[in-house]
Amino acid sequence: MASPNGSNIAWAANEQGKRNIYLAEAPVYKAVKMTSYEEDDGQELTSLSISTDGNWIVCVRGGDHGGKDGGPVNAASSPIAPKMQVFALNLKDRNAIALGEGDYPLISPDSKTVVFSSGGQIKSAPIDGTVSATALFYAKGANNSYKWSPDGKKLVFVCNRNDHAFIGIYVDQKTPIRWLLPSFSRDAAPAWSPDGTEITFVRLSGIGLETDSILTRKNQPWAIWTVNIGTGKGKQIYKAPETIRGSFPAMEGGANLAWADGRIVFTSYEDGWPHLYSMNPDGSKKVLLTPGNFIVENIKLSNDKKTIVFAANTGKNTDDLDRRHIYQVSVGKPDMKPLTAGTGIEAYPVISGDGKSFFCLSATAQRPLLPALIQNLKLKLIGEALMPTDFPVHSMVTPTHVSFKAADGNMVYGQLFSPKKVIKNHPAIVYVHGGPQRQMLLGWNPMDYYSIDYALNQYLVNMGFTVLSVNYRLGLGYGYDFHKPLHAGAQGASEYQDIKAAGEWLAKQPNIDQGKIGIYGGSYGGYLTALALGKDAKLFAAGVDIHGVNSRFSSVAMEGKLPAPDTDLAAKIARESSPVTYLKTWTSPTLIIHADDDRNVAFSQSVDLVKRFEDQKFEFESLVIPDDTHHWMKFSNAVKVSEITADFLKRKLMKH
Repeated sequence: MASPNGSNIAWAANEQGKRNIYLAEAPVYKAVKMTSYEEDDGQELTSLSISTDGNWIVCVRGGDHGGKDGGPVNAASSPIAPKMQVFALNLKDRNAIALGEGDYPLISPDSKTVVFSSGGQIKSAPIDGTVSATALFYAKGANNSYKWSPDGKKLVFVCNRNDHAFIGIYVDQKTPIRWLLPSFSRDAAPAWSPDGTEITFVRLSGIGLETDSILTRKNQPWAIWTVNIGTGKGKQIYKAPETIRGSFPAMEGGANLAWADGRIVFTSYEDGWPHLYSMNPDGSKKVLLTPGNFIVENIKLSNDKKTIVFAANTGKNTDDLDRRHIYQVSVGKPDMKPLTAGTGIEAYPVISGDGKSFFCLSATAQRPLLPALIQNLKLKLIGEALMPTDFPVHSMVTPTHVSFKAADGNMVYGQLFSPKKVIKNHPAIVYVHGGPQRQMLLGWNPMDYYSIDYALNQYLVNMGFTVLSVNYRLGLGYGYDFHKPLHAGAQGASEYQDIKAAGEWLAKQPNIDQGKIGIYGGSYGGYLTALALGKDAKLFAAGVDIHGVNSRFSSVAMEGKLPAPDTDLAAKIARESSPVTYLKTWTSPTLIIHADDDRNVAFSQSVDLVKRFEDQKFEFESLVIPDDTHHWMKFSNAVKVSEITADFLKRKLMKH
């Protein structure tokens, strides 16, 4: 996170489970530890922001922000119930002040007040904590997406009321909430005009009771509106194409709507790639800012609202398809230019408050993420001394990009991790990522969950395995048709063809023992691992299903809705897409791992699979982690899972 003024940055670091905030000041950029959390207690640090006056860092401690429930996490099994709290850290005396239980804090432009979400309502507290947090206002529904007006005198917010949502303006305790263009739609993502007189927002259809076909894809319409908050008058300035690709963008940040330097900026998937666009406030002169066959993500707007920085999987090297580099573009014209290049991974860029410096998180094939200052396509690492001195950088291999075709002709992509020394007739592993809207890269992954898996892949190679990390259809990085394929998931599991193709491709490689190919993956990767073990035990000799979905059976129709016209067919296909359907051919040794506070995949999915195994007298191994979540909030739990996975694969696939 960049400071709104000057060139200072702050970041949260997870050092073996000890999460702390660091600050680096220009021009030296020495990493200074600002907090003193010294336990691997599973309490994450998120939502960092720096006050305009530069005196405070505000953050949230606790929760699991990768899960469906962001409430408190007790991964350490503490007798004292943890809280998810908003903290204000005084940068002068490094004193952290608890402002209240809640999430998603936002500092006012004058640096005096912090608003945050608590139970669907918005609370307010002075940043110095001298007065307890109180409700800023009341509005029924779940209130979110709040933003201060440029002058700090008003707050725009979204009030979600299940089947519809309103955009509201709060002024003060005496003034009723003003609802902007209330309708039967779901309004979202409000953004202020620079002068604070207008709002732009996204309008989506309300949620009706009409039942559509389950198996037929339909356009998800959306539009962009503007409204004058003084007159209350507004208009639609953009309507997305009524095509499948023109649906509301399934990408990080959704539409990423912003009112910039005389232009309105947004993202769309309409040309088959998730790109940045801009247009005049009346909807005229729409411009594609980032043309090309690549994705954009981690989008940030400069303080002067003239420049956008983002990460993209493109560059001079064809292998940049499986990397991330940082680019910048003006809000009004397609003058995109690279800020980084090479064989590294760069993500999550920010621009300093004064607009003079660019930063990102940088990794390589051998080194995990560190903050970096970007200078003339080169990186100056910040906090390099934080790397453990015994970190095995020189034992790491550099994965190579590979591609091959599935049975139906779909192109499959991956990264191949090969042992440094040639080993004759050795075992191999197929690694399957989760998501599924993810992309594994030719280096350390910017997402914490996948950084753990990347480390495990390196560890497995060090043990003597060849590892193939598969980027299967449903993932990011290769265009809309790859990201949103037909007949995937519970509608036919077409993506499993890519996993099977990966195993078959590995079996044909020199020095691989085709009878000793294992597989592992977590979450959606656990689902595809289970399908592999159930459907193709002859190809996959052993596997580890980590918190995977094992049953894709369709749920009961919502009350008030008629059954979909293709309910029976959809249910049949869902059964055929479920690993539990293939228990009779599931013969390969299996390890099942799950944490029981999982907020992404129900723990019951593994309970059910285990019960089925027990009923069939099928021997298996298991590991249960009490109280942790889908994302291994405790570092020691992540290590335990990795160690047991590696040990299982070694015992089942390597000669003793």
